[in-house]
Amino acid sequence: MVTRKNWFLFLAMGIFLISGCTALAVGGAAVGAGSVTYLYIHGELKTDYYSSFEKVWRACEKTVADMRGVDVVPYKEIGKGTISAIITDEKVHFIVRYKAKDVTTVAIRVGLIGDKLSSQLLHDKVMDNLFPKNYQ
Repeated sequence: MVTRKNWFLFLAMGIFLISGCTALAVGGAAVGAGSVTYLYIHGELKTDYYSSFEKVWRACEKTVADMRGVDVVPYKEIGKGTISAIITDEKVHFIVRYKAKDVTTVAIRVGLIGDKLSSQLLHDKVMDNLFPKNYQ
């Protein structure tokens, strides 16, 4: 009787944990938003921008400036770089990497364990800075 009760409790807890994280349950499924595909895994929201590394880097820097980031620490090498900052009392980390000619990957983590909604907002700002509305 005790074993059956423990088994039921274990099963219920497993269902509860899995239902809150569907992306993890399907192995980090990609979530599409318009023509851009985002991948949310391990607290980082990643996407590819079809532009050069330098243009994407500048768009990320402008995003941090537009959001009034403080304690900004940019670190850039050839083909990769990071920008750490504090935006609205949250630690934000941008990881920018060259992927291919005119393809650059950006991963954004907000907070210690990640905040998908805030990361999405920052990606939207990067997109707006990379391709202004009057440009499209």
